[in-house]
Amino acid sequence: MSDVSISPGWLTRLANPSRFLELSGRILPWLWAATLAAFAAGLVMSFNAPEDYQQGITVSIMFIHVPAAWLAMMCYSLMAVSAIGTLVWRHPLADVSAKAAAPIGAVFTFLALVTGSLWGRPMWGTWWVWDARLTSVFVLFLMYLGLIALNRAMDEPGRAARATAVLILVGFVNIPIIKFSVNWWNTLHQPASVMRLDGPTIHPSLLYPLLVMAVAFTLLFFTLHMMAMRNEIWRRRVQTMRHRAARAIGSGQ
Repeated sequence: MSDVSISPGWLTRLANPSRFLELSGRILPWLWAATLAAFAAGLVMSFNAPEDYQQGITVSIMFIHVPAAWLAMMCYSLMAVSAIGTLVWRHPLADVSAKAAAPIGAVFTFLALVTGSLWGRPMWGTWWVWDARLTSVFVLFLMYLGLIALNRAMDEPGRAARATAVLILVGFVNIPIIKFSVNWWNTLHQPASVMRLDGPTIHPSLLYPLLVMAVAFTLLFFTLHMMAMRNEIWRRRVQTMRHRAARAIGSGQ
């Protein structure tokens, strides 16, 4: 029986930062075009969506709040996958991906908190309640800030990557808490109304604009993430060149 081996060449090319810069440079214009097109369609549909019979015009906040909340969790999930890539496979771009995603995730989480407060005020009569869903999302925001601070506090990239990856994986336990908190505990926050086994409970006139806006925000995230990864790769290359130049000057003296 002959031995069958799979060449790791494609993995090497995928992990090559130069290859990533080349490929992302080609993809980014198309991503930006798709993002702008999706936002244009989503905004038109959102502005023409009818008012809710109970919530009135305030239901329009949903078109920003729900995608932002979705991306806050999706971004952290992507960081968790990147953390596994850092710790298990030592993928060169895994740490770059996690570090680039953290500020973007923090912004989307902050946007979800702010729009949630604006939406909650007329519905609940208060800007904030410490129920399970809101509290766990606030904890997620603090986790993003902590990861950003940790990355900036450690000078040695390898140590920072490993420490950040471990913290990301420990903090991932908060994601299912956010998702299922409305089912596990009695909260003011409404339960899931789109991703349900028995189908969405939102009227199509509101559901379709919401889905298009979710696609638009998701495309925006991937666009910003790819740009941030490119910037991080270039930043590390410049930093490496400066260190080499400093060592050359020191050895010359």
